[in-house]
Amino acid sequence: MSFNVTALSGATFGGLVTAPTNSADIVAAAEASPATLPGFLNQFNGFLLIKGMDGFESEPELLLRLSQVFGPEVESYHETRMAQQNVHPEIPEILMVSNIPPADRMPPPQPDPPRNADGSLPTQFPQRRGWHTDQSYRRPPPDASLFFCVVAAPKGQAQTLYANGIAAYEGLSSEMKTQVNSLVGIHAKPGVGRGEVAVRAGETPMELGPGDQPQRQPVVRIHPETGANSLYLCEAGQMDWIDGPFVGMEPGPDGEGAKLLYKLMAHYTRPEFVYAHDWDKGDLIIYDNRTLIHAATWFDAAQHQRLMWRTTVSGNPGAEYAGEAKSWVVA
Repeated sequence: MSFNVTALSGATFGGLVTAPTNSADIVAAAEASPATLPGFLNQFNGFLLIKGMDGFESEPELLLRLSQVFGPEVESYHETRMAQQNVHPEIPEILMVSNIPPADRMPPPQPDPPRNADGSLPTQFPQRRGWHTDQSYRRPPPDASLFFCVVAAPKGQAQTLYANGIAAYEGLSSEMKTQVNSLVGIHAKPGVGRGEVAVRAGETPMELGPGDQPQRQPVVRIHPETGANSLYLCEAGQMDWIDGPFVGMEPGPDGEGAKLLYKLMAHYTRPEFVYAHDWDKGDLIIYDNRTLIHAATWFDAAQHQRLMWRTTVSGNPGAEYAGEAKSWVVA
């Protein structure tokens, strides 16, 4: 069986994967030719959509098997101390992003205003908040994630937004490229009192153990397989606003580093770099954390349920991280 991949409609990046068969056969074909889908992921700037993967719901091990095609290590959320109510009861490599108990992931609030003047969904920072890449507060950070829709919210709600860091870097002025090429960001785990909101509120930051310390990451990453340069940034909740957000720049939420981060995030999330995905049950998105950022959007959690499964794949972060031990694992 061969995969057919075409440019994603309504986006400036990404590929739509089609295959005339069922979920199990697609996974088997991917395993039989393990370089094919990762090659397409690189070709289409770090984003693939496969629709109709409903078979994963009854056979969740298929999601794990497909994840293993994209890297040698699939994170066990038991080992990384994830809240157990958000971990799949049978397969610890699957994170449940859901408002269905016992899971407790609620959606973000709507932006203000909730729609642009033309009725479109706001995507650009700072009107749209919450942009991040998965687990940037760890070294080495993960390569890719697979995100699968088990229960979809109504259309027009709970979209996931993706922004293309390769195109965003290419769109910088030559002067800005020179400034960011050697810049280092400081990333911090959410909820430890080092995010922008907590710092502005005067909260006392948590005392962190050795496995939870903020981590320094290059602002421009070189993709280990394609050689492409990409911006590697998060915003308010996942950068360190006490010592950062950038090494060597005035720290704090009103410092020169913060001003530069705001400028970069507004550029990174310009409409031409962003794709908004409106989910259907059975949709599977594979995204490269080395080159994309993403953001969740609101849905009416009081009236509707939503269940997403996510796996996180590691193993090829690039030369920057060669030989490094995992920052979150303490001997």
